[in-house]
Amino acid sequence: MGMGSKMEGPSTPAIRRDPYEVLSVSRDSTDQEIKTAYRKLALKYHPDKNASNPEASELFKEVAYSYSILSDPEKRRQYDSAGFEALDADSMDMEIDLSNLGTVNTMFAALFSKLGVPIKTTISANVLEEALNGTVTVRPLPIGSSVEKQCAHFFGVTINEHQAESGIVVRVTSTAQSKFKLLYFEQDANGGYGLALQEDSEKTGKVTSAGMYFLHFQVYRMDSTVNALAMAKDPEGAFFKRLEGLQPCEVSELKPGTHIFAVYGDNFFKTASYTIEAVCAKSYEDTTQKLKDIEAQILRKRNELRQFEAEYRKALARYQEVTDRYTKEKQSVDELLKQRDGIHSSFTIVKSTNISGSGSNLSNGSSSKINGDESPGEDGGSDGKDKSGKKKWFNLNLRGSDKKLI
Repeated sequence: MGMGSKMEGPSTPAIRRDPYEVLSVSRDSTDQEIKTAYRKLALKYHPDKNASNPEASELFKEVAYSYSILSDPEKRRQYDSAGFEALDADSMDMEIDLSNLGTVNTMFAALFSKLGVPIKTTISANVLEEALNGTVTVRPLPIGSSVEKQCAHFFGVTINEHQAESGIVVRVTSTAQSKFKLLYFEQDANGGYGLALQEDSEKTGKVTSAGMYFLHFQVYRMDSTVNALAMAKDPEGAFFKRLEGLQPCEVSELKPGTHIFAVYGDNFFKTASYTIEAVCAKSYEDTTQKLKDIEAQILRKRNELRQFEAEYRKALARYQEVTDRYTKEKQSVDELLKQRDGIHSSFTIVKSTNISGSGSNLSNGSSSKINGDESPGEDGGSDGKDKSGKKKWFNLNLRGSDKKLI
């Protein structure tokens, strides 16, 4: 399946290997198995932990690239059916660890982010390792605070059986419009915490916010980078990709007990101020049902748009064809009418010709004949040429008396 082929995009490894081989998983592996394999390898090869090993950076990039394929249902399906050739390398965006960029590169990343260039950032290896080792400080909810850049605050949410059945919603907002990530960790076998869910903050109105919804039905998150990349690649067709960024959340319900969440400061230069709260969905039954209904409508609309895109592009191609023909036909008609007008105009243009004889007059001969009959020779007004012609005509009829007259 294209193993060992060279890469086209700048954000991908120099050589592509089978992503299943890179993550050491089988082709029938579940999403959770793929995610678990990725976490272990990403932590193993993370640049923060391998500063003296330059090969680790390439391995980390390879692991991240492979996971970007297998974690996306559509990309995984395309790869399984036709290999790398079915994937658009330009749309394969990488996550960047800001803690490993350095000051200069971080400034460039901040500039591009301000300009609207989508830059996805990953969580610092130090934070992930501390969580995995269980050495983090867990705080109770609710709380409002601020977190340093590339650092995380961990919070514990304890729910009973009734609350677990009703559903739980955890939301983080920032009136300062800070950039952050909301994280959910699952209990690991060794007593630590492994990252399970991640939501990037999005700007909505005058605040930035992120939320996780554990409501016993499939809830989706929106990956805004998909829209941004689609807009950059095909502005006219970007509308049809607006719902393609909708990705299903891997966890839809929580069991009774204590659950660990974290707010990760994702700002480039400053701390992130935020407010975090966890609420039971029991008090929001109507709102929960509306969310369920709207999620179903959006999914149906996404399928409709996929079908409509093919119809639209077909109609657009036909429209382009007829408009091109319209332009050509209009030019052709305009040119014919222009030539016709030119021919008509030529009849009214006086040409510079000699006026000697009747050749320059109309071809009916009437003018020259009338001039001949009304010759001024009889009243003495004709010129010498006319007299000479008349004399010859007279002599021809009086041959016998020519000499006598002379």
